[in-house]
Amino acid sequence: MKDIDKDTLGEALARNTLDDIPQPKSDAKEIVGLVKSSGRITGYQLSDGSTVSKQEGVNLAKEGEIKGVGIAHRKDTEYLKSLPDHSENNNLGNLPSISG
Repeated sequence: MKDIDKDTLGEALARNTLDDIPQPKSDAKEIVGLVKSSGRITGYQLSDGSTVSKQEGVNLAKEGEIKGVGIAHRKDTEYLKSLPDHSENNNLGNLPSISG
């Protein structure tokens, strides 16, 4: 059996949990913060300073307007997840939070 790099396998498994990985446009924004209310993510702060709701963020990502994320779902709710890239710093869970 061929040796498999654990990082590569972990990245592949993480990507398999995503429903969609949209192709970002060249001018796509990044998520730089999470908007939270009572500890739950309700939206995202973007690199241009704007804030959008969770659903607006999903819609923008689908349109290629947000880079570095994929779309996943839990029950009937879609949400964004960071794409695995060997860096913990840009994972959504590690971003600063603002009150929503």
